[in-house]
Amino acid sequence: MKFDQPAAAENPIDRARVVGQPLSRIDGPLKVSGTAPYAYERHDVAPSAAYGFMVGSAIAKGTISAMDTQDAEAAPGVLAVVTHANAGALGQGNMNTARLLGGPDIQHYDQAVALVIAETFEQARDAAKLVRIDYALDTGKFDLKAQKSTALAPKKVQGSPADTEVGDFAGAFKSAPVKVDQTYTTPDQSHAMLEPHATTAAWSGDKVTVWTSNQMVTWAVKELAKTLKIPPENVRVVSPYIGGGFGSKLFLRADALLAALGARAVNRPVKVALARPQIPNNTTHRPATIQRLRIGASNDGIIQAIGHEVWAGDLPGGDVESAAMQTRLLYAGKNRMTKHRLAVLDLPEANAMRAPGEAVGLLALEVAMDELAEACNVDPVELRIRNDVQFDPEAGPERPFSSRKFVECLREGAVRFGWAKRSPKPGQVRDGQWLVGMGVAAAFRNNLTNTSGARVAIDGKGHITVSTDMTDIGTGTYTIIAQTAAEMMGVGIDQVTVNLGDSSFPASAGSGGQWGANSSTAGVYAACDTLRGLLAQRAGFNAQDAVFEDGMIKAAGKAIPIGQAAGREGLTVEDKIEFGDLGDRYAQATFGAHFAEVGVDIYTGETRVRRMSGAFAAGRILNPKTARSQVIGAMTMGVGAALMEELVVDTRFGYFVNHDMAEYHVPVHADIPEQDVLFIDELDDKSSPMKAKGVGELGLCGAGAAIANAIYNATGVRLREYPMTLDKVLGGLARV
Repeated sequence: MKFDQPAAAENPIDRARVVGQPLSRIDGPLKVSGTAPYAYERHDVAPSAAYGFMVGSAIAKGTISAMDTQDAEAAPGVLAVVTHANAGALGQGNMNTARLLGGPDIQHYDQAVALVIAETFEQARDAAKLVRIDYALDTGKFDLKAQKSTALAPKKVQGSPADTEVGDFAGAFKSAPVKVDQTYTTPDQSHAMLEPHATTAAWSGDKVTVWTSNQMVTWAVKELAKTLKIPPENVRVVSPYIGGGFGSKLFLRADALLAALGARAVNRPVKVALARPQIPNNTTHRPATIQRLRIGASNDGIIQAIGHEVWAGDLPGGDVESAAMQTRLLYAGKNRMTKHRLAVLDLPEANAMRAPGEAVGLLALEVAMDELAEACNVDPVELRIRNDVQFDPEAGPERPFSSRKFVECLREGAVRFGWAKRSPKPGQVRDGQWLVGMGVAAAFRNNLTNTSGARVAIDGKGHITVSTDMTDIGTGTYTIIAQTAAEMMGVGIDQVTVNLGDSSFPASAGSGGQWGANSSTAGVYAACDTLRGLLAQRAGFNAQDAVFEDGMIKAAGKAIPIGQAAGREGLTVEDKIEFGDLGDRYAQATFGAHFAEVGVDIYTGETRVRRMSGAFAAGRILNPKTARSQVIGAMTMGVGAALMEELVVDTRFGYFVNHDMAEYHVPVHADIPEQDVLFIDELDDKSSPMKAKGVGELGLCGAGAAIANAIYNATGVRLREYPMTLDKVLGGLARV
């Protein structure tokens, strides 16, 4: 199905009998009972699996001058030790900046250099300590601030120009009556998902199957095939359940490659899970940024010039963090400029983490907007409303937004939160030893779509089975796909079975970039539409007139059970959604408004989030229950970004020091207060036939900035360096 024209005013999804209902997850019982099969627990398919333990590089840059594995190989239970010397010729995936098995050259700290395989996990782990490696150390670059002056413009940023300019930014900024010119910094961050990177691998002849934890099954097949130098048809990837990813599992990682190499070496299945302390340095992370915001406005807060410059770092050949992308679209202003600069660093690979670009870009932009509001003496909510724009401000009115209810989010969110009670003057509200303040920030995330396919089958009893290689990373994919099929075929959700995460199924959009729900359900829509046509034909009805409801096909005053129309043998179809140029003709994005109230201890500088609220416009909400779960999880991640999350870089040796959950702090239950979520009614007929958009990342974008602005409102202390830990707050309180 080609989606190149806006969706019809009414289609089967618009009935909203199943889609749009707050149904509980159909996979929930398996998860809470511990019977959902995760990658490391596939005893059903690999009962005799051996265990692999990764050995990581002890240096960040250099070469291996000698490696002695004899003691490890002689240790109890050890079956083999795989290194670059005996792994065979390997390629490198297009999406991996660094090689997944290092040696002799070392590209970053904890890059995999060996895999020890043994009968038990403990034997493999203990023997790994016996691998002796000598290194020749090279001088590396590990400090973004020190390398900022060497940063260069990349060729592209997310497929778009690295730099943009409209009008005369420099002149308009210089002449603006009110100016904000500030620099903001965000640290390196870790995905810190619950399930580690894990894979069980087994070979059958020249074909390999990996039961792994990966968000993008089709990508994983291609990347593993290229790395192993075997045909893609010889690779099967199975990933039906994933315990969180946040982008860290978008790409092939060392666990999958090492498990495949280990299984080939010992001729039996091998399972590999990265230990928690290995994950931050071996896998990917969100890179640190330095961001300069310049906004010039009239005295009443109308933006006349807006500029956003970003510096970030990565390994040679890597990508820059796209932190200025939202500034190209969010606010009006005739004179505009954005720039991205990439410095070469020898830290572990930087790559996508939940809402790459916008998540950290809004931490800077939305604090700058708060500073502008104060400078203009305009309420921060009103300032954003005054600078709303209904078209792409870089392209002009000829590229309108497909839908944009940003102002509605601000207004309805403010009323719901009680924004009118906020004191415009900082430091005025006390509750015992706590200074109390409120903050607001915009939420913005581009609406991305990708081709997505599905196979839909119906049996003689009218039961529907959907199969697609789409993944569920804890987001509720199983449920919304079942809802889509049930709505399209006119059956209850209990009459639908969903199979996910197997590369033998039709290729889907996968989970990432907030495109998964909208794209994958649109693919199921397309396949169900094809099936509806065949069933109507078999029933002797005109497909355009047929109505599917209550398990029946109805037309011309007649009704036939869908199972009867399918026949004893049933029917199976495949189709996919392919998106045309609507995303080029219309700016497509999701919007929201975050509100936060914090208390700051006047003696210690400790910040406590008292309550959070958000209003969001993201097209049709496919399932309000699972969508709300996504949003509050994202808001929680925003608390982490604002107050505690930071991978601390040892700039002498080039590694992240706090590489475990004891020292890399994330929010816990006690940190999270009441969270209120409002979804603004919206349908976007230019996004997909589902008229939906993504929502999984929107709730993170801007959440931390709302907290930062609330801290300022509470204390009068303006911080521009994340995370806003108590030592930074306390230093400002002393001045206040």
